[in-house]
Amino acid sequence: MKVALGQFAVSSDVDVNIATCRTLIRQAQARGADLLVLPEGVLARDIADPDMVLKAAQPLDGPFIEALLPETCNGPVVMLCIHVPVPDHAKVSNVLVVLRDGAVVAQYRKLHLYDAFSVQESRHVEPGDSVPPLLEIAGFKVGLMTCYDLRFPELARRLALDGADVLVAPSAWLRGPLKEDHWDLVTRARALDNTVYLVAADECGPRNIGKSIVVDPLGVPVVQAAEGPALLFAELTAERLAQARASLPVLQNRRFVRPELSGRT
Repeated sequence: MKVALGQFAVSSDVDVNIATCRTLIRQAQARGADLLVLPEGVLARDIADPDMVLKAAQPLDGPFIEALLPETCNGPVVMLCIHVPVPDHAKVSNVLVVLRDGAVVAQYRKLHLYDAFSVQESRHVEPGDSVPPLLEIAGFKVGLMTCYDLRFPELARRLALDGADVLVAPSAWLRGPLKEDHWDLVTRARALDNTVYLVAADECGPRNIGKSIVVDPLGVPVVQAAEGPALLFAELTAERLAQARASLPVLQNRRFVRPELSGRT
């Protein structure tokens, strides 16, 4: 499977972000990508306005997603995150949306909200309440995660035990002391812990670190961006996956039961 990661700084202008996403989809298609992963929260971003997630939120049949659907009719599967209004509620959901063949084919509401390092995502966002099903893309089974989910090994392990070969994580990883080290550590660890490929596309710009990355099933970075806008490509192979799992059979050697979602969410 050929994957592409589109790293960019999200604008406060929705139309600008639509244009950026369209361009990245077309570039990924031109290079023969099977999957394009974009960052978290790509509708709109304004550092000076923490309420932007509420103001910019759109339903899945809103103009943002509708503008991108035609681009996927003959292009790659596209994964990105947007904020979606919760009916009859003052909050929104942080939803990973999967676009394929001109339609929304899957969605995952972020389970773990970023209430850490003096940030409180839960002030505006409702957490999800279910583990997402796997998708099949180019012969690989793909599990869905979002940003802060990477810090919780239970979800990655659950998806791997469900059969995932690849974990995908659109992200908006905030800058801060040691945060780049944390990013490098958790992306590599989640891949190595579960002998899966990890594909994490991160936002760049003044707020986030960038450093989008693909990690192979033995924890080796395949490709990684720097801090600026980028479109990366990587080849994921069944041979590398099989080699990793034969030499490091952690999923077979484990002694703990399959993680289940807590009722706390």
